[in-house]
Amino acid sequence: MRLRVLLLAALAAAGVAVAGAFAADGPLTATVGPGFTIRILGPDGFPVKQVDAGTYQLVIDDRSEEHNFHLTGPGVEESTGVEEVGSKTVTVTFKDGRYRFLCDPHSGTMTGTFNVGAGPPPPPPPPAAQATKLTAVVGPGATIALKTAAGAKARGLKPGAYAITVRDLSKTHNFHLTGPGVNRKTGLAQTTTVTWKVTLKAGALLYVSDASPRTLRGTAVVR
Repeated sequence: MRLRVLLLAALAAAGVAVAGAFAADGPLTATVGPGFTIRILGPDGFPVKQVDAGTYQLVIDDRSEEHNFHLTGPGVEESTGVEEVGSKTVTVTFKDGRYRFLCDPHSGTMTGTFNVGAGPPPPPPPPAAQATKLTAVVGPGATIALKTAAGAKARGLKPGAYAITVRDLSKTHNFHLTGPGVNRKTGLAQTTTVTWKVTLKAGALLYVSDASPRTLRGTAVVR
């Protein structure tokens, strides 16, 4: 719906006539009944999907003793009686937002909505995915490891965001991680604890000490 609203706005700005989208340049017509139908039509005869904010004449044509017409939205509350049949004209002032019209006795099936102006704001983006935590350790001595949060050796990992806490406990060795899109390392002549935020892609990971890359090494697979 948000995409449709933006498209309608762009077309209107370009001077292109769009069915169901218009400014306050004519009356709107609301009908309910005689069957289980309810709708609002614009001056062009098409069902209303989006209108500009402003003041409109709304002609309500209630054609059924079983239904009523009820319009609600920011600053607007207009309705007919369920047993009332006939036509009446009301003046409504629409503000930016979403409006709903319905038949009160049959609100589950006889209902509709339209947007005024840009319509309601888009929903907030979904929360960012939590980074998976890993621990990398090198030293003291000739040891090196990459472990999961549970303490197991990291072997098969899924692609995605990771926070790797690196504990370099040796001034002789370092921790050097390489793989698709990743190349991070600590210094050889220092000890440190750092956290790397990386995005792991499918492929093989290799971690080594650059001082002893053939003997102090390990691997993991991202898939």
